[in-house]
Amino acid sequence: MAESKPAMRKPEFIKVDQLRPGTNGHTLTVKVVSSKMVLQKGRPTGPQVRQMRLAECLVGDETGIIVFTARNEQVDLMKPDTTVILRNAKIDMFKGSMRLAVDKWGRIEVTDPADFTVKEDNNLSLIEYELVTVVEQ
Repeated sequence: MAESKPAMRKPEFIKVDQLRPGTNGHTLTVKVVSSKMVLQKGRPTGPQVRQMRLAECLVGDETGIIVFTARNEQVDLMKPDTTVILRNAKIDMFKGSMRLAVDKWGRIEVTDPADFTVKEDNNLSLIEYELVTVVEQ
């Protein structure tokens, strides 16, 4: 009898305005609005210099925008006006606001230009969240 492999889950695409703090595993198609290098430093590790690059990119779709933190080689993919698919993206919290990120378990794919207009007046990274500890009685 052949072993049944677990079925590959078809990724469920979500919209930017559905992102919530502390969530992960998101797949979404976004346009890069802008990209700003916030950190660039090289550490010599033997003969080659190990570059550490960090850019804050505004990405969005027709529902809103959010700050995406691009690291190292991700920075090269996140060029303004590029449409990308973020696979297995997660929400990091930074000073009480949401940041979208793709770590080593996720992927960024440049794709065909999307035909939506980015809704730039709904920036989810401008919403401040307060960490509230809920005590179970």
